[in-house]
Amino acid sequence: MNHSWMICARLVNGWGTGILNAIVPVWATETAEHKSRGQFVAIEFTLNILGVVIAYWLEYGCSFYGNGESSFIWRFPVAFQIPMLICLAAMVLFFPESPRWLVKMGREDEARYILGRLRGDSSHEDKELVEAELQDIIESCQYERSNFRRQTYLDMLFGTRSGKLHTGRRVQLVVWFQIMQEWIGIAGVTIYAPTIFGIAGMSPAKRQWIAGLNNVFYMFSTLICVFTLDRIGRRWTCYWGSVGQGIAMALAGGFSKLGQDARAAGDLSKASSYGNAAVAMVYIFTSVFGATWLTVPWLYPAEIFPLEIRAKGNTWGVVGWSIGNGWLTLLCPIMFQHLGEKTLYIFAACNAITIPMIWALYPETSQRTLEEINLLFASDSIWSWEAEKNLALLKEQGEVPERRNSVLSARRPSSSTDAARGSVARHHHKGSTVEVESKV
Repeated sequence: MNHSWMICARLVNGWGTGILNAIVPVWATETAEHKSRGQFVAIEFTLNILGVVIAYWLEYGCSFYGNGESSFIWRFPVAFQIPMLICLAAMVLFFPESPRWLVKMGREDEARYILGRLRGDSSHEDKELVEAELQDIIESCQYERSNFRRQTYLDMLFGTRSGKLHTGRRVQLVVWFQIMQEWIGIAGVTIYAPTIFGIAGMSPAKRQWIAGLNNVFYMFSTLICVFTLDRIGRRWTCYWGSVGQGIAMALAGGFSKLGQDARAAGDLSKASSYGNAAVAMVYIFTSVFGATWLTVPWLYPAEIFPLEIRAKGNTWGVVGWSIGNGWLTLLCPIMFQHLGEKTLYIFAACNAITIPMIWALYPETSQRTLEEINLLFASDSIWSWEAEKNLALLKEQGEVPERRNSVLSARRPSSSTDAARGSVARHHHKGSTVEVESKV
């Protein structure tokens, strides 16, 4: 094995990982019920971090083999992934297709069957709800087809050919959401945790297992998000996460500085205490991140794009993650070298900046169907409160589908009119209201 082979293999592996990152959140959001959509994606990330923990400790254990000079150190961790990939490839054959994708392809009977299996169709009431959800999806798909033409990635980036759906704004939101996620500090903590612990005064051997233990806390903290994300919403999850992470980063920087000063003064006991306190703050930061910001920036792109381009839209989220992660991975060594613990203050400041950005620009998507969310972003205004006002007005005017037992009342799209402080494409079909009855 030489460097060229390793680089090529890494490129292929990165390509596959990027595809999975783009598809899996979309598939999860399109198959889950809107009331528990966040919970299912959060479970996905719990398992994701479990994989990170296994990989870290596997490599840590292998590093002691052959006095650290054997090729087994890297060959076995790489080979260990192959059975996992084979199992995944086999299991995909048994996964249900997204009902929304099936509707998009004109396969409505298959979509009805899969929705019934996913939601349960044992009773007459269950069948009515399944039929109502299916009609919502059909109405939304018809609306999207009538309001914009097929878009390329460049069309999405610049918002061309999207009409009132404002895909350019949505792309900007998801790209910057992922960049914010990296700049609040997780890229630095995940990759350079041993460096941070070195600044705090830990020995080289101690840094490695402390960093591994940090990942274990990280994994268990994601379980908090499983039970809270759909209860308190995406915005409040980010709010309390930013506050907790910002405080933890600021204190980690402060304790690291105090530890360095104590060590310079010859007070090793106090230096050790400050170092342990800094490590504790890093643990708290990682745990709060796992409970909040880990999931939301990945869930949000899979929720806010129209059905026609949802997978492409989520791909833009992966692009944002790649930019943020790659950018910070290259900058962190320079920052730690020249700024030391002050780098952690920068991360703390970035956490503070995210709060007004989330409040002003990112509307709440929790407890809303994907079809409702699509209308939420139809406002001409970039501000989240204007989007909420527009959606409320559309509900008052009967433009948002409402399920009523076995009857789904909805208006079909054909023309665009202005709605309160932001023009919104409204749903009409020959000027009449259509009543769609479920037939079960």
